[in-house]
Amino acid sequence: MLKHVRIVACALLLAGSAGASAQQAGQCPMLPSGSGLQWQEQAQSDFIVCKATTGDGRTVLNVMLTARDPGLSLVRALRAEKGSFAGEELYWYKLDMGGRDMPGLETRRITAVKLGRNRYAQIWIDAGDVAELASLQQLTGTLGDATANFAGK
Repeated sequence: MLKHVRIVACALLLAGSAGASAQQAGQCPMLPSGSGLQWQEQAQSDFIVCKATTGDGRTVLNVMLTARDPGLSLVRALRAEKGSFAGEELYWYKLDMGGRDMPGLETRRITAVKLGRNRYAQIWIDAGDVAELASLQQLTGTLGDATANFAGK
């Protein structure tokens, strides 16, 4: 149960407002031109949250870059698709809301990946439909490692 609460808490942190502080330009990975998305960055002392929003303001992709292991316990039974981020292979996981069936869960995914020594990314997708989910997973695979600037924080 604690594992599920931890996953939900992290997802809510990324989805909601995480207490914005001074924004720092250039900390998020470069989005492909023509993606129709733009980053909103929030920087704290030990992590940076990059929220990709659509033209109509929906947040569909969240990337948290941190020097600390996010400590997510991702359950193998919830493993969904394979993917990549910054050249690292990963698995996407379905969200578990403690057994509750909530609308939209089928198009939400979460993952965490170690990028290097003291460099991690936690990624969450909140797609509107299955086609958008596949598109965002593919886009995530094209993103580069922007954590080099962050490693010293």
